[in-house]
Amino acid sequence: MAKKKYYVVWKGQNPGIYDSWTACQLQIKGYPGAAYKGYPDLASAKLAFEHGPETVSRKTKATSASPRVAQANIIWESLSVDAACSGNPGPMEYQGVDTQDKTQIFHQKFELGTNNIGEFLAIVHALALLKNEKSTKPIYTDSKIAQGWVKKKHCKTTLPRSARTKKLYELIDRAEAWLKANTYQTDILKWETKSWGEIPADFGRK
Repeated sequence: MAKKKYYVVWKGQNPGIYDSWTACQLQIKGYPGAAYKGYPDLASAKLAFEHGPETVSRKTKATSASPRVAQANIIWESLSVDAACSGNPGPMEYQGVDTQDKTQIFHQKFELGTNNIGEFLAIVHALALLKNEKSTKPIYTDSKIAQGWVKKKHCKTTLPRSARTKKLYELIDRAEAWLKANTYQTDILKWETKSWGEIPADFGRK
């Protein structure tokens, strides 16, 4: 179970301290220059709210070399997705996990695919899952290419259709159809690997 977090909103619709990401998101979404941050306990949140975002920014900047400090900016109440491929094209799989505790939420494997296809399918899988659950959690991905494909609602791959890719293309077609038929409010966020380390959904094969 994910640990309880508190979110400080310094600049938003209604500045204050909120006990869920959903409540925090309502205050910052669409607000120009929103300033907010998550904290592990209420005492830390109250202290941060009192001192203001400028103090937090200075502390973070001064210790930016530390991944632990940089990770304070991660929205832990979220899903992280990633893919792995042996050969590219080659045997491919993707998964979605809870960002905080790495609990696997979904997992798919294919005989033949590419890493970019896996990243694309993982994001769409997560979008559909969260919409079905009426969840406002964001999604983290470390793939700019997959983010672009999702935005354009098209998996721009050159992988040939064949008997070996039949199952994969069935899912690609379904994913593209879902994107064209549905709207969603879910934020698809870029995982900052250089600052935060590998994404929680990483398969650890590098």
